Amino acid sequence: MQNKQSLPRQNMIPATADAQVKLLEETDCGILPFSKIVDESGRSPLSATSIDVLQINTGYVCNLLCRHCHVDAGPDRVEMMTRQTMLHCLDALDTCSIKTVDITGGAPEMNPEFCWFISSIRRKVPDAIILVRSNLTLLRADGAYGDLPGFLKKQRVTLIASLPCYTRSNVDTMRGNGVFDRSIATLKLLNSLGYGKEENDLELNLVYNPGGPSLPQEQHQLETEYRKQLIDEHGIVFNHLYTITNMPINRFLNDLLECGHYCQYMTLLAKNYNPLSVKNLMCRTTVSVGWDGTLYDCDFNQMLNLSLEKSAPQHISSFSEEKLRNRLITVGQHCYGCTAGSGSSCQGSLV
Repeated sequence: MQNKQSLPRQNMIPATADAQVKLLEETDCGILPFSKIVDESGRSPLSATSIDVLQINTGYVCNLLCRHCHVDAGPDRVEMMTRQTMLHCLDALDTCSIKTVDITGGAPEMNPEFCWFISSIRRKVPDAIILVRSNLTLLRADGAYGDLPGFLKKQRVTLIASLPCYTRSNVDTMRGNGVFDRSIATLKLLNSLGYGKEENDLELNLVYNPGGPSLPQEQHQLETEYRKQLIDEHGIVFNHLYTITNMPINRFLNDLLECGHYCQYMTLLAKNYNPLSVKNLMCRTTVSVGWDGTLYDCDFNQMLNLSLEKSAPQHISSFSEEKLRNRLITVGQHCYGCTAGSGSSCQGSLV
C-alpha cells in the first residue's frame, strides 16, 4: 500500500472539486484504486462503446438544498446554461445519431430558456426521447411554474422525478420541511394529465436514494413497495422506480465527513464492487454536457471537474460522435458508487 495522507478532521470539508478529488484519491481507507480493481476483474480498459444519450446540465440553481445532492445545487448557485450553448447542443444533435436527450440540473425548470430549449429539441429531433429530471416541487399547480406540466405533456417529455422515500418524515429530513406534501400534490397533478398511467405514453419515473451511507435496496422489490404505498395512501401511480446510490461527492461527501462515516462508506462500496455492472456503466453510452458546454464522461465527473481524455473533443461546440464513441473513460474512487451491488446509473440499477 502506498503512503497516503490520513483522513481530514471532521471540520476540514473540501470546498472545491480539486480538493474533493484529492481527498478521494489520497485518503487511506484500505481500498484499491478503482482503476486497479477494474483491471484485476478483467474489465479494463474502460472505454465508451457508443453514444446513445446526451445528458445536458442546464445549471446548478435549485429551489431545494437536498442533503444527498452530488451537484451541490441550491438557490445561491449562479451557473446557468445560455441559449448560445444550447444552440451548440442542438447543432450536435443535428450531426449525430443520438435519440435520447437527458435534461438535468439543479432544477432545469429554473433556467429561463428551458421551454425554448425543450421545444427546439422536439423540432430538431421529432422522435427523440426527451428526459427531464425534476424535484417535483416546482411543478405544482399553484406556483410560478404551474403551466409547465401542461407544456411537458404537449412536448411528450418523459419525467424522472426525485422522491427519495414514500414517507413524509424521510423525504423532509433529506430535502426540507414540506417537500413531501408538495411532491405528492405534483404527482397527483401529473397523474391527472395522464402521466404514469399504462394506457398513455407519458412516462413518470421516480428516483430513490438511500437516506444515509448504505446501498439501495433491490430495485424491483423497492418498486413494489413504492407502488403499494403510493396507491394505497395517495392514489398515485407511476411507471418505473430507479434506485440510485448516493455518490461521495459534494453535499453527501460533506455529510460523510461530518459524521465520521467516510471510510466506512467507501469500504462498503468497494467491498460490494460488482464486475458485472461495468459493461452497463452509463459513461460508456453517455456524454455529459456541463452548463458552460464543457464535455464530461458523466454528470459525476462533471461535478469533480474531471475532463475527458485529451484526444476527445472538450466542448459541445466541437462535438464529434466519431471521436467520442471509443474514448477511454476518466475514472476515480467515486466510480465505486456506480459499480457497487446492483450498480447505479441515472436510470437506476445496472444488473
